[in-house]
Amino acid sequence: MGVGSWVFSRCSGAGPGLGLHTAQLSGAEASTLCSRHTRDFGTPSPVETRAGHSVEVAALRHRLHAHRHDPSLDDPIPQEYTLFLCPTGPLLERLEEFWRDSRRQCARNRAHEVFPHVTLCDFFTCEDQKVEFLYEALKKAGDRVLGSFPAVIPLALHSSISYLGFFIDDGPAEVIQKLAVEFATEASALADCTVKPCTKQLHLTLAHRFYPHHQRTLEQLARAIQPSHDCQWTAALYSRDMRFVHYQTLRTLFQYQPQNEDELALSPGDHVFVDPTQQAEASEGWVIGTSARTGCRGFLPENYTERAREADTWVKHRTYTFNLATDLNSRKDGEASGSRNRDCQPPSVSRSLSSVQALQAAILRRSVLVVRHGERVDQIFGKSWLQQCCTPDGRYHRPDLNFPQSLPRRSGSLKDFENDPPLSSCGIFQARLAGDALRDSGLRVAAAFASPALRCVQTARHILEALKLEMTLKIRVEPGIFEWTKWEASKTTPAFMTLEELRDANFNVDADYRPAVPRSSLLPAESYEEYVDRCTLSMGRILAACSPEAGIILVVGHGSSLDSCTRPLLGLPPREYGDFAQLVRKIPSLGMCFCEENQEQGRWELVNPPVKTLTHGANSAFNWRNWISAH
Repeated sequence: MGVGSWVFSRCSGAGPGLGLHTAQLSGAEASTLCSRHTRDFGTPSPVETRAGHSVEVAALRHRLHAHRHDPSLDDPIPQEYTLFLCPTGPLLERLEEFWRDSRRQCARNRAHEVFPHVTLCDFFTCEDQKVEFLYEALKKAGDRVLGSFPAVIPLALHSSISYLGFFIDDGPAEVIQKLAVEFATEASALADCTVKPCTKQLHLTLAHRFYPHHQRTLEQLARAIQPSHDCQWTAALYSRDMRFVHYQTLRTLFQYQPQNEDELALSPGDHVFVDPTQQAEASEGWVIGTSARTGCRGFLPENYTERAREADTWVKHRTYTFNLATDLNSRKDGEASGSRNRDCQPPSVSRSLSSVQALQAAILRRSVLVVRHGERVDQIFGKSWLQQCCTPDGRYHRPDLNFPQSLPRRSGSLKDFENDPPLSSCGIFQARLAGDALRDSGLRVAAAFASPALRCVQTARHILEALKLEMTLKIRVEPGIFEWTKWEASKTTPAFMTLEELRDANFNVDADYRPAVPRSSLLPAESYEEYVDRCTLSMGRILAACSPEAGIILVVGHGSSLDSCTRPLLGLPPREYGDFAQLVRKIPSLGMCFCEENQEQGRWELVNPPVKTLTHGANSAFNWRNWISAH
């Protein structure tokens, strides 16, 4: 038997949960503050001192002030609620360690969106003014099952091709399901809510919807968790904003002051909700999102953020804590863990030797190096870059040193460059740096392919120039690896330079290469599946066109190419669209992915690129006249 404890959680979720007396506020102000607080943080709770009351009132007023431009401030937006049974103590620590290790070794899966828990009921809605009755329902349900709540909850590991987790034995599960049923009954009677308790096999999910080849690694990590570790189980009531259920959640890393009225102000730690399917208006490197702190919607630089888990913005309202189970072997387990950690630290000399051996192996293997193009001119000067460099009579001039010295001649006008922009001067420099590093690595580039976009063909040429291969190695233009056309701002397929125009501009392109996807076959606004299929087809054609002998196959494409052109080689299925879009937007200029063919095992492997990364900072425009006038 255990002793239950009833706790009000005041500081969980998207912001500070603030208790509040409203006696000193005007009627309208008190009503607005409490309504918004109840909806987002739970029902206000009394504070014990007048000093504490003043601080919390001031803090809540500050939060309301932050939402002064929130268009949904007074909207009746119901929250979704759910009841979880959550582990605490040493077991939770081991589970969180599994969360970190599995994400690092096997990438993110659906389980990483939430903390370790056992779901007791489906999400349900409740009117704001009745939320307090849910707290009463939880307390009554907890009190009723407290006497029969199991001292230890046995957990059995279960694994399948897309799921890994602990199942709860039938005996303890019956008591836990009774808790869920009692809560649903009380919530229906007191708060007029329809709550569906979980009647299926109770489980604690470790991984869900992961890639099949990660199953063995995940199982090995899971076996290190000892379900007998000390654990105090807690029933917790959470809520979430139902408007953003299918959005991605980003966490801001740096402060950002808006430069335009349609941009969001960011502070470190802010959460921003982003709908991956509504990013057509966003320029490269930017996303459109809604700030959880202010409720405002606008553009923000994506490299100021990192992916957060969905549950980071949820609100914990109440908890009911049950008993504590004791693990008598925890000290031995800790000692064994420390021993294993010491054993797996190799000496620095071994790491150095393994690096040399890896390089030697790479020289003897066929490999594919997928590279994103260099910095494009419109990335720096915006969509109006062509107007900045075009004279009234239609000639090109260089208004800034980061504009290229000249543009290649093409049959149309300068207008044709609008949707097929060239590299900036810095982009050219980036490509040459990458070529220099490849030359120093000692690896041999045996073939070169490029997307038909001018910036990609230029990047390939400058890399080959640095390798001293620009005259002997022809660039094969493959339209099938062009960017996903849905992301093209013009909503039409760009008018690329023809092979004849490229040759006239001194690009050494291969006129005899027959691409997998002709330019005429590129469809505007294609689906994600169509884009993935043509990239898969193109990579098959690229490999078939190259000798099976050792050497690097250089593929110069777009940020999306690093994912869509390597996963077919690795035998991996396409990513989910949301994860794909989030990943691609963070790939920098000259970002690289390197795949090696393991002929002994008949498969391709993703390994470290042969050159270091290229990192540089932004350099804003400077007008000396403004500087003089300021003095």
